[in-house]
This record gives sequence, structure tokens and C-alpha cells, in this order.
Amino acid sequence: MTYVVGLTGGIGSGKSTIANLFAELNVPIIDADVVARQIVKKGSPLLARIADHFGPAVLTPEGELNRPFLRHLIFQNDAEKNWLNQLLHPAIREEMNAQLNAQTAPYTLFVVPLLIENKLTELCDRILVIDVQPETQLTRASRRDHSQRALIRKIMDSQVSRETRLSFADDVINNDGELADHHRELRQNVLKLHRTYLDLAERKNHERHL
Repeated sequence: MTYVVGLTGGIGSGKSTIANLFAELNVPIIDADVVARQIVKKGSPLLARIADHFGPAVLTPEGELNRPFLRHLIFQNDAEKNWLNQLLHPAIREEMNAQLNAQTAPYTLFVVPLLIENKLTELCDRILVIDVQPETQLTRASRRDHSQRALIRKIMDSQVSRETRLSFADDVINNDGELADHHRELRQNVLKLHRTYLDLAERKNHERHL
């Protein structure tokens, strides 16, 4: 079984940037956001249930999930957010487990924004946290998603605190700088961790066969 490195960080921390650097090293990536999109793709049973519950406005004219609309709905209403989570989380977890179990690489990067909140750390051998200042999160996420800072802050408040996230970390990459300025440094950090994870995976595999 593959060695699982859980990668997490708050909104706007740059998880995808770091994951892409690992992907360049041919590390397989299982991304919770990708899995979440797969299980509610156009025509899926889960998407039909979401449309039944929230009404046709939750679908785009093409019949796909209108994510900005849904995000706005659930962050205004905890009961609706809980309903959606109870529908989707078991299905997402089941699919992620299946994808992890199918991996044959020495280690796999398991990218989950809510790794700690959804108690998925138990699926990981090691945890890598992408850490940034809260102000960096606000600026990046509002620029990327064209969202109001108040909404971004509400999303941040719904996630565990920076201190809690760091308390789970085995490894930390600070990603506060502008990407253009510190891309080489990030690449070097990722390469160093890549070698560490290969060693840890080999050690675990060796112990399993003793």
C-alpha cells in the first residue's frame, strides 16, 4: 500500500501550487476537490438530489452544478450546509479511499483543504501544512475567486485556526511570498521533502515485510 502524505492548508494558501510541484516529480495526486467534483458531475445521482433539495437554480444552463450559487447558499445557512455535508462527505470519503488503495507508487500526495476538520488525518502517514498569514489568504482568495473579503473571511472562520492546523503538521512549507519571487525556493523545499517521503515510504514498506 502506498505511503500517504496529507497536504492541507487554509483557503488561499497555495495548496495547488505546491501539489503541482510534486506532480512534476511524478508523484500521484489525489485531490479532494477533484473527487468532490467527480461525484456531482452532470447526470450523477448526487447532483440530482442536490437539485431536488435546492431547486433548479443550483444548476447552470448546461445542467452542471452552479458552485458559486451553492457556496453562497450554504454559507448563509448552517442547516443547509450540514445537509449538504451529510450527503457528500461519505461519498467523497469512499471514493478517496478507493483511489488511495489503488495506488502503487511509493507515496501519494493526498490534497484535502479540510483534512483536519473532516477527521481525514487518520488516512495519512504524514501531514504537510502549507502555511500563510491570514492577510495573505484574504488577498489571494478574494483575487482568485473574485469574492468579497467578507465571504472569504467567513470561509476562513469555518476552517480550523492556523495554530490548530500547524499543531497537526509533520512538515510545513511557508508560502507567504509572491510566487514569482520564491518559486525556486518552493521547488527546492518540495524536492527536499520528496526525498524524505521516498525514504519514509521505503522504511515503512521494509517494516511491513519483516
